[in-house]
Amino acid sequence: MTRDVLDDRLIGALHVRALSRAGLHHDPAASHALVQAGTIAALMDGRYDGDLSLGELLTRGDLGIGTIQHLDGELVIIDGDAWVVHGDGTVAAVAPSTKTPFAVVCNFHPAREHELSGPIGFTALTAAIDSIAPPDEPVVAVRVDGDFRDLRLRSVHGQHPPYPPLREVVLHQSEWTVDHAHGSLVGFRFPDATSGIEVAGHHLHFLSDDRRIGGHVLDLIVTSAVARVDGAHDLSVEVPNGLTLGVPGALGDEIAAVEGTSAQHPH
Repeated sequence: MTRDVLDDRLIGALHVRALSRAGLHHDPAASHALVQAGTIAALMDGRYDGDLSLGELLTRGDLGIGTIQHLDGELVIIDGDAWVVHGDGTVAAVAPSTKTPFAVVCNFHPAREHELSGPIGFTALTAAIDSIAPPDEPVVAVRVDGDFRDLRLRSVHGQHPPYPPLREVVLHQSEWTVDHAHGSLVGFRFPDATSGIEVAGHHLHFLSDDRRIGGHVLDLIVTSAVARVDGAHDLSVEVPNGLTLGVPGALGDEIAAVEGTSAQHPH
């Protein structure tokens, strides 16, 4: 599957709507869509203060990823609970009152699943996800449960005003490796043309079953796991006051460099 195919499918297939915070709560279609707080372009620009709380966001989805107020770590939403992996690698439950400048969630109802027998590297994993993704869905929500080894994970430390842009923050990000862990990969595959609104390609976070290990996934090997996917056509984006939705397809190379996703786009 090529990126051009995904981008062509995006045209007329993915419905992106900018909503105010009030509109998000009263939008009757939001329960059937991916719901997002903020945009990746705003995050790139150092907008780390959100106006939507995790409690509000969790009324719209039970699976998702993102970050929390002040860019204080990597957010993982799984089974309706929110967890954050801080820059020192510690994992903590997130209070519903905690705000987020950037996060995306969905109500996860997997349409397809596939058993994975390893060893399978990250590139092969994303190819397997693409192979079972619904062919007519531009966006795919992903959950992979199983055993993993040689995980390379990362997170960032919380920031203080005046906020530096994200490209400067990641120069000082924390990275670590984990020999073995049992847990879940959670995330999404977005088409390239959504870059600027979202992170294009495969964007996955990890959380161990014992909730002691997690982070943004840079690399790993699957030992054995079950991959489940759920497609979507609609993306409702809550845009804070003073911001615009931005231009889809913008900042692609810069976002890929910051997110470490240059090798994670669908092929």
